Amino acid sequence: MPTATSEKAEETNTEQSKRPRIEPPDWAKSANLYEVNIRQYTPEGTFRAFMKHLPRLQKMGVDILWLMPIHPISVIKRKGSLGSYYAVSDFRAINPLFGTHQDFQDLVTRVHEMGMHLIIDWVPHHTGWDHPWIKAHPEYYNKDENGEIRDPINESTGEPWDWTDVAELDLDNPMMRRQTIDDMIYWLEDFQIDGFRVDHAHGVHADYWDEVANTLGGLNRPIFMLAEGEETYLRNESDFVATYAWRFHHMMNDIAKGKESVHKLDMLLADERAHYTQGYHIYFTSNHDENSWAGTVFERLGEGHLAFAALCATLDGMPLVYGGQEEPIRKRLEFFEKDTIDFSSYTYAPFYTELNQLKKRNQALWNGEHGGLSRRINDSDKVYAFIREKNGDRFIGIFNLSDQPQTTVLTESVSEMINVFTKEKTSKEKGQIIDLAPWSYLLFSNQ
Repeated sequence: MPTATSEKAEETNTEQSKRPRIEPPDWAKSANLYEVNIRQYTPEGTFRAFMKHLPRLQKMGVDILWLMPIHPISVIKRKGSLGSYYAVSDFRAINPLFGTHQDFQDLVTRVHEMGMHLIIDWVPHHTGWDHPWIKAHPEYYNKDENGEIRDPINESTGEPWDWTDVAELDLDNPMMRRQTIDDMIYWLEDFQIDGFRVDHAHGVHADYWDEVANTLGGLNRPIFMLAEGEETYLRNESDFVATYAWRFHHMMNDIAKGKESVHKLDMLLADERAHYTQGYHIYFTSNHDENSWAGTVFERLGEGHLAFAALCATLDGMPLVYGGQEEPIRKRLEFFEKDTIDFSSYTYAPFYTELNQLKKRNQALWNGEHGGLSRRINDSDKVYAFIREKNGDRFIGIFNLSDQPQTTVLTESVSEMINVFTKEKTSKEKGQIIDLAPWSYLLFSNQ
């Protein structure tokens, strides 16, 4: 029979096996994320030009800067005149249009000096057609029925994605796997970046992410790992601390158009909480793909874009702002061409600053298990209200997600809390009727 000691050892081993091999940074627990499109961010489109924006982003309360791929872009089969960031021709090089390795190092250093953090976009699924591996290591790539290197196939349908400017890697090749992981380590160790946003992470075999986790975990340093994808294995088994809230994002678009009830948000959140065992989602109203291909927030969310942005900033996960939303961007940015963001007014910078600072000071709004689990406190198919509580901190959010005036009543009282935007002390009794203008939102905090 097993002894008490052996049972305890087995229990300890089981607990250790469930712990992430890549530990997320402690600073991420209350952080927000800001995506940077270097090409479009300034007229120059360089790291050094972008650095001039760092003081205002620090003032806006930005914590993590995510840079879209910083590498050279392939010329062969390029789309447009400048090509896609994601058609990488060398994973250890810098796009010369952005600057030099020293320019990038200076950016990372300055970001850290200012108390912020920086992650880069990582593309493990494919390369551009003039990557050196195409000729030196054709065995690193998947082939078509004629034995020719092919562009990527949609894993769900078996049909091409029409990503004709890139070649699909064969992630079953152990040598190629090792090389891609070594390339990740290069940026972590030589430039001290803080982690990665991984492109098309769900299109890569789970055992590849096991190898990544085992190897990067051996560096014995915290790394922020964000997966573009929301498959549960990415967080439950593969050591990504964060995943995209794609279903929630599309649900918001449908609610904005009057196609869905806000009750569907409850059903969606309940389903996700039943299947994820660790980490949290990234919530967003826009990103580089959505802006360029699906439309601006004004096209998709209309007059409700700020209400949905406030919702994303106060739910259980980490909020993401696409660089330029604070201006705001009112156009679809060209993906393969130069299309500079016209920064001039920063109209919504105070809005995002308030939300970012609120998250920092109210632990109920921290990310995932570090904050309080949101709980619905009203019954309406147009108004969504919830409460989050943690260690004495309390937050209540009320959102009219419709283009008509609405009323609602809460099942919890708002006792001596502060209206986040007006700074007025507020109390509302349980059952009291609350009037809401179209697309309006009320945020209350005791901190």
